[in-house]
Amino acid sequence: MEQAGLAFDSGILECCLRRHPDDSEVLAELAETCTRLRRYRRGLQLDRRLVRRHPRDPTVRYNLACSLALTGDLPGASRELLAAARLGYRDVEHLLRDPDLRRLRRDPGFAELLAQLERIAREA
Repeated sequence: MEQAGLAFDSGILECCLRRHPDDSEVLAELAETCTRLRRYRRGLQLDRRLVRRHPRDPTVRYNLACSLALTGDLPGASRELLAAARLGYRDVEHLLRDPDLRRLRRDPGFAELLAQLERIAREA
């Protein structure tokens, strides 16, 4: 039932986006909805658009990292997490629980990424 509701929401949001292609709130909501529907490639497209519109927003960068991880681009996800940290993202506890980053946490390079994120946080 939830999936049907999300699919309906997705259709409405896609219509809104066609009418208002620069609306960041619609972009963000649609990206989140696509992720919940496991439409990861579409979510990635939308997150990339959001980063082009808001390149200095740490949450937007974090969400792009999640989409990259979900589509298998673990190096890209790592780069975006570092960018998010440099811009002020500090919620490492969330990062360690976020199911969207599960694949990245299993990567052998994750320990080094975590060390880099902690270094950035200390230096801020």
